[in-house]
Amino acid sequence: MAVNLLRDDIDSPIGVIAIAASEGRLVALDFGESATRLETDLAARYGGAQLERRRDPFGVSRRIEAYLAGDLGALDTIEVDPGGTPFQRQVWTALRRVPAGRTITYAEMARTIGRPTAQRAVGAANGRNPVSIVIPCHRMVGTDGTLTGYGGGLARKRWLLQHEGAGAPRPAPRGRDSVRLATRIA
Repeated sequence: MAVNLLRDDIDSPIGVIAIAASEGRLVALDFGESATRLETDLAARYGGAQLERRRDPFGVSRRIEAYLAGDLGALDTIEVDPGGTPFQRQVWTALRRVPAGRTITYAEMARTIGRPTAQRAVGAANGRNPVSIVIPCHRMVGTDGTLTGYGGGLARKRWLLQHEGAGAPRPAPRGRDSVRLATRIA
């Protein structure tokens, strides 16, 4: 039986946001220029899924627009189905508990989930998050507070953090290991 996925594009201050939802849950969120990646990921995850254009599937688009307009709690009620491994889901669930306006380091997240030596695995899980913004992978920063990789680009990550009142994290200096690692996992 083929899965029916509802697809919408949302205009935003950080570019077009592409979403897909099914059965009342957000299953994917990416940026417009990455729509091909989003559709490729969905095809790999769901096989013969049917993508149908629909405005505001399950009210998800409206809640994302509310968040972008300043209602930082609007994302909290969006149900997600990101798939992933048990470890990835553990990281993503913990990420959703990081409040808007706050950041967490990879090391802190590893300790939070009870795996204090799993910083790199946490980073890899963060980089595979298929529901960006709603699972707020943009809130994860380097140990020294620097911005590290983000699939949507560091400018978007910076905008999202500033939008949430987290201030302006320091950009990572060129040539740093954290920048190379972030590039690999983004």
